[in-house]
Amino acid sequence: MVEKSLASGFWPTLYEPFRTFSTRLAEWVAPAAEASEKDGAYTIAMELPGVEEKDIDVTVDDGVVTVKGEKKTSREEKGETWYFSERQFGSFSRSFRLPADADEAGVKADLKGGVLTVSVKKKAAEAVAKAKKVAIGKG
Repeated sequence: MVEKSLASGFWPTLYEPFRTFSTRLAEWVAPAAEASEKDGAYTIAMELPGVEEKDIDVTVDDGVVTVKGEKKTSREEKGETWYFSERQFGSFSRSFRLPADADEAGVKADLKGGVLTVSVKKKAAEAVAKAKKVAIGKG
């Protein structure tokens, strides 16, 4: 067992706020999402304004849905005496662990109005693996 003591010295506590900075930054710039369950399916809705379908990759692997993509938007305005240009570029990735009764083969994704909706059907009740009691032998 490893024990961390707050009285272990000045230097370890100095860098502590920066240790998880990259994780917090990634969460801040990641697209907003919401997950829900109804009508025999799980739904994940993710806000992706300005991201085109060709720049989005949705995969399912070992009970995890991963949405990766890249945002490439730019806006340019010109006037008689002024000029304005605004660009946003960057990649993102979000992963969601599926419940045990989710059917990985029944995943569907749709992009409409800047919102990606990923739907995952539920397995039939009898198809979900139940815990089973294991007999203990004598030797």
